[in-house]
Amino acid sequence: MPRYLRALLPGYPHHIIQRGHDRQSVFANDSDFRVYLDNLSEQINVLNVSLFSYCLMTNPIHLLVQPERDGADLSRLMRIVAARQTRYINRLEHRTGTLWEGRFKCSIVDFEKYLLACCRYIELNPVRAGMVREPAEYTWSSYRQRVGLEAPAIALASLRLDSNQA
Repeated sequence: MPRYLRALLPGYPHHIIQRGHDRQSVFANDSDFRVYLDNLSEQINVLNVSLFSYCLMTNPIHLLVQPERDGADLSRLMRIVAARQTRYINRLEHRTGTLWEGRFKCSIVDFEKYLLACCRYIELNPVRAGMVREPAEYTWSSYRQRVGLEAPAIALASLRLDSNQA
């Protein structure tokens, strides 16, 4: 059975979710998270993709991203970052095979109604999961950077809506 084509539109934000294979942990320690963020940061610049928010949990990851030129850049972004993380973990743990559970899930986010709500949803995931009591306690999301508790680890796009988008 063929895969369904995704609707990936340039100029619109997309909420991406990707899970680890068999719901196993993808990130075991701080260096695993850092490698993923470094690769994500590099590729959003190369592919001209804006990042609004992120949350890297042990499994899954959530990204709110917007391709600027070509919707297919989101697939390229996820393919490159996921492949690099897989090679890194496989080399580190002397294993083979996939790290991720199938393809990433993706939903287009309506600027006017859901952009801020989606960002809030992503950054509050560790609180809802019972990992922390406050979002500021969780290191691997964009929340601490957004509220000025730490220096930018990765370039975040502004959540302010342009008059064209509102």
